Amino acid sequence: MEVVEESKENELLLLELNPPNPWDSEPRSPEDLAFGEVQITYLTHACMDLKLGDKRMVFDPWLTGPAFARGWWLLHEPPSDWLERLCQADLIYISHMHSDHLSYPTLKKLAGRRPDIPIYVGKTERPVFWNLNQSGVQLTNINVVPFGIWQQVDKNLRFMILMDGIHPEMDTCIIVEYKGHKILNTVDCTRPNGGRLPMKVDLMMSDFAGGASGFPMTFSGGKFTEETNPNPVIPEEWKAQFIKTERKKLLNYKARLVKDLQPRIYCPFAGYFVESHPSDKYIKETNIKNDPDELNNLIKKNSDVLTWTPRPGATLDLGRMLKDPTDSKGIIEPPEGTKIYKDSWDFGPYLKILNAAVGDEIFRHSSWIKEYFTWAGFKDYNLVVRMIETDEDFSPFPGGYDYLVDFLDLSFPKERPSREHPFEEIRSRVDVIRHVVKNGLLWDDLYIGFQTRLQRDPDIYHHLFWNHFQIKLPLTPPDWKSFLMYCG
Repeated sequence: MEVVEESKENELLLLELNPPNPWDSEPRSPEDLAFGEVQITYLTHACMDLKLGDKRMVFDPWLTGPAFARGWWLLHEPPSDWLERLCQADLIYISHMHSDHLSYPTLKKLAGRRPDIPIYVGKTERPVFWNLNQSGVQLTNINVVPFGIWQQVDKNLRFMILMDGIHPEMDTCIIVEYKGHKILNTVDCTRPNGGRLPMKVDLMMSDFAGGASGFPMTFSGGKFTEETNPNPVIPEEWKAQFIKTERKKLLNYKARLVKDLQPRIYCPFAGYFVESHPSDKYIKETNIKNDPDELNNLIKKNSDVLTWTPRPGATLDLGRMLKDPTDSKGIIEPPEGTKIYKDSWDFGPYLKILNAAVGDEIFRHSSWIKEYFTWAGFKDYNLVVRMIETDEDFSPFPGGYDYLVDFLDLSFPKERPSREHPFEEIRSRVDVIRHVVKNGLLWDDLYIGFQTRLQRDPDIYHHLFWNHFQIKLPLTPPDWKSFLMYCG
């Protein structure tokens, strides 16, 4: 999970941890690996298939459908046997609850064949699978493990899940050790394990791309709008420069982290998504991502670390690469003619699910607004928000709701109060906001999924508000059945 707003503002909110180095307990000297004994196959985005002796472990399987409601779609075409690969796994690690890592469409297909497959998650403050029952996905073997404790799989294989120092309530990373050889996957962690990580691991992988935020593409008003911007640089140029600067900062941070940790091999992953729905063309064109090859070239300039830019179905043989990095069989690329990039996405079934919420009986009664925000439980904060339901182009939806919420006393005034107060206007596509409201989902689908357009006055980030709606909403959805009985 990226820090989604201006860095200086968020620095005041960072939780710095100073944990011990639990991976140093019971150290094991690395043993020689036979060729083919440890193989890492890239499937897509953050999903890796690890062969570790006679065990198979899979990371973060998002292999079908969208993430963040309808905002993110897979950039790469996964190998055609991806479901068979999942079914053959001995265990699956899911790093956190974001839907590009915890993909219910993917897990639904897996559960249809292997509902008892062992899945491991960290013991985060908000459970990773908080929404499992409501999802309808039948998984029966989810294991929640404490941070910093080795989990022994067999005599040769163990793993340890660690928390993020910035977002300990939700983000995790993992160390896998096989015969003394360590694989470090920091996933999306902003500051994995508070910055204390093992050095000289055999393979390190991390996110690299950026772009997992609506800022500043989805913002307007003030400096974000040409008519009101006194700066001679027009907003689109300013946004483009801001994005370019932020992406470069992320590249430099990742390169510095790799240089400091000195892994034998580094692999950038967990950034291969695209805003492919036609309605999100502006986001796709504006939200430029980092190039993995650019990061790898930067790393090679400053260190002796080997780098691997993975393609779907490509396999790295760790034993070969450690023995001889020039071995032509160290990395096996997918067969000639393999489709690498997706050129079509099956939007229909997923948009149908979202659209089903638009005409739900709940929304025939305007009192749903009070019911929902009372359930959400955020108040005693001086902020007034105007919520506007919109069509695809963020124009007011015909017959949609347009209302104010005063979070100081959780009231719903007809006009903005006379007292001094910060103000935000949030325009949300009607299918997504109603789906989120009906199911009690987190607002990541709206914000990270690019399904909103925002204005704020003054131009400041209200961390407490967004943190609540993105992480701290109740674990059970609103009781709409009782609500409708009362309305009836």
